[in-house]
Amino acid sequence: MKKISILFILPDLETGGAERIVTTIANHLPREKFEPKIMLLRKEGGYLEFLKNDVAIMDLKTPRIRHSLIPILKEIRKRKPDIVFSGFGEVNAYLALFIKFFPKIKFIARETNVVSQHVTRKEIRFFYKFYNNYDKIICQSDDMQNDLIENFKIKKEKLVKINNPVDFEFINERLANSEKGESFKDDFKNIVAIGNLSSRKGFDNLLKVFSHLKNEKILLHILGAGRDQELLHQMKKDLGLENVIFHGQQKNPYQFLKFADLFILSSRYEGFPNVLLEAGACGTYSLANNCLGGITEIIQPGINGEISNIENHEEFAGNILRILQDNHDSEAIKNSISSRFSKDFILKKYEDVFLKICNQPFQPSQG
Repeated sequence: MKKISILFILPDLETGGAERIVTTIANHLPREKFEPKIMLLRKEGGYLEFLKNDVAIMDLKTPRIRHSLIPILKEIRKRKPDIVFSGFGEVNAYLALFIKFFPKIKFIARETNVVSQHVTRKEIRFFYKFYNNYDKIICQSDDMQNDLIENFKIKKEKLVKINNPVDFEFINERLANSEKGESFKDDFKNIVAIGNLSSRKGFDNLLKVFSHLKNEKILLHILGAGRDQELLHQMKKDLGLENVIFHGQQKNPYQFLKFADLFILSSRYEGFPNVLLEAGACGTYSLANNCLGGITEIIQPGINGEISNIENHEEFAGNILRILQDNHDSEAIKNSISSRFSKDFILKKYEDVFLKICNQPFQPSQG
């Protein structure tokens, strides 16, 4: 059987959700069937060091997405892969218009967000008129799938729902020698939140929630960087929140999750939040805002977490206090994630899509 060549396209391999998923897929596709390559607009990011040596990387050296389209099209024409897999929303949108120029190549988009919530610029939304040009569009959640059908008139048969995978081996390697950080105080409850410091992630709401918890022995550890960093630091100061610590971007966030008493997802919307899966993989109970993006597909109430409306700051604060008084079974939390989202289980779904789109039968890999 001829190997299927797959060209994955991403802006970079920074430590975000889309980058993590593409790295996992490229690393673990069976090599007797597939030949994965990754084309980056710029060769940088924390996941480069975790990519297997046999995954070829193309560096377009293009700093801005809007300038990347012509170089991407040139590389596709030159390399003629069997499948082009675009893994980032804005690139997906631009590429859609030009798919018809490559009739012998199959094109797959992995959508990363609930589009109607995330894409507000008219010039980008225009390109979604051509989204049906894709052979398949992978959605991570029911919310994402329904949004594309209802708001962008995408044909249902084009859509495939595949939840994000969790690589337990990768996480456990990061946790093997991890120790509780000095900022974690034993006589305090320690809560962790992780994400880009932007409006989407709702950290402004989380700080307002913590304004109701000033007198409690609770520390909030926020991991991440982003354009709202100064605004959030000023907000912390204005609210007098001495119990909130900003740690910036962390190479190994899992050691924070492992030792946390609770993980909080404060997002206004999500695609299918990897960090919520990863908190569960670390055995940590979660409290998530009731937002679009597959939250209800991940949270099993009372087992691995709970869902609440963060806009009601006082009620959300009360839920934090109540949850911190309970004991949670870390093994049951891990099992709730591994039984539904383990890497091997999810990657078989990707493998099936790749084979079917190339008219090859799916045969489970050995080992």
